[in-house]
Amino acid sequence: MNFRAVGTIYHFELARAWRTLLQSLVSPVISTSLYFVVFGAAIGSRIQEVEGVSYGAFIVPGLIMLMLLTQSVSNASFGIFFPKFTGTIYEVLSAPVSYVEIVLGYVGAAATKSLILGLIILVTASFFVPLRIDHPLWMLLFLILTALTFSLLGFIIGIWAEGFEKLQLVPLLIITPLTFLGGSFYSIDMLPPVWQTVTLFNPVVYLVSGFRWSFYGISDVSVGASLLMILVFLSLCLALVGWIFKTGYNIKP
Repeated sequence: MNFRAVGTIYHFELARAWRTLLQSLVSPVISTSLYFVVFGAAIGSRIQEVEGVSYGAFIVPGLIMLMLLTQSVSNASFGIFFPKFTGTIYEVLSAPVSYVEIVLGYVGAAATKSLILGLIILVTASFFVPLRIDHPLWMLLFLILTALTFSLLGFIIGIWAEGFEKLQLVPLLIITPLTFLGGSFYSIDMLPPVWQTVTLFNPVVYLVSGFRWSFYGISDVSVGASLLMILVFLSLCLALVGWIFKTGYNIKP
């Protein structure tokens, strides 16, 4: 393992985040704060508690997961797309660096940025609502696995995309709607039985539910199912990244 190569890519990507600090960190935190203000005032006044938890505290895991998914995909997709767009990716591919080391550098940096953002949002949320974390180790595990998985998905999207428009296609049209419909701001038990069944086909439900369980010990699906779902998705992303480098899809002339 060429740790120097991995570290070089990793630190370069993190440095880019610091150069765009306003976009990378400040903007998502402000957006999350607005969610608290809007949802807390408009819906929190009508829904006092959900399963024994105040509504403001109930939506915190969903908000963190929403930002984690979108930022992981965005960071990783742009991180690999830009060098592909400028042609500098060929310098990396021609260097004595394995595909595993390239993925570790780009995906590791994107996941790190998303984790930092998630933790900042968690601290921000504590100023708005009283929080408790019943299972902190499980919370960190779900954070890390989710950040890694969706950073891998973003890496795949960045290689697949042939223009800047496609970079936003999946996050805006798929990831964000699935997150909003995945129980981020409500319990799926509040839905009619038919819609509860339909919602279970949304993979984001399992991520949000498992993450919320780590906070309050309540969940819409079992924790085992949540962990299994994210591990399956992680395995699929790893397999697809392996296929991309094996075939040279969209990265080799």
